[in-house]
Amino acid sequence: MEIRPFEDSDAPALAAIFFSSVREIGGFHYTADQVAAWAPGLPDADVFTRRGGDGRTFLVAVGENGRPIAYGDLEADGHIDHLYCSPEAAGRGVARKLYEALEGIARSAGIEILFVEASEPAKSFFEKQGFEPVGRDAFELNGVEIHNYRMRKALS
Repeated sequence: MEIRPFEDSDAPALAAIFFSSVREIGGFHYTADQVAAWAPGLPDADVFTRRGGDGRTFLVAVGENGRPIAYGDLEADGHIDHLYCSPEAAGRGVARKLYEALEGIARSAGIEILFVEASEPAKSFFEKQGFEPVGRDAFELNGVEIHNYRMRKALS
């Protein structure tokens, strides 16, 4: 496995990773209606291309065949907006290595606090990385109530 910066050609694969991760992994923690509201269809690849060009750090983990298997991003203020792993690669340490790369970049940039809005399945992952929950948020997404957790980690 290799971790590298996002390339525009990754966008369709990342859209598929997001969709399959929400649909397959999210389904263990959320109702079918909640999962359908979160990922009603395969997202447009252009969403990922725009993310890759908006100034955030955007990393991709690729497998031995060179195809993306996970991705994550870090905004300049310390916000991790996305950290998704394909269901086929889940549980193999890929997300942890991707997170460690993002944290290393944050430390090098002098970011003192990382924060995330973690889904139910991501909450335990982030706790293992040293994040602490600071609140649970319930909100409506595509007409369906769903929840996540505000979490933070001090890097100093």
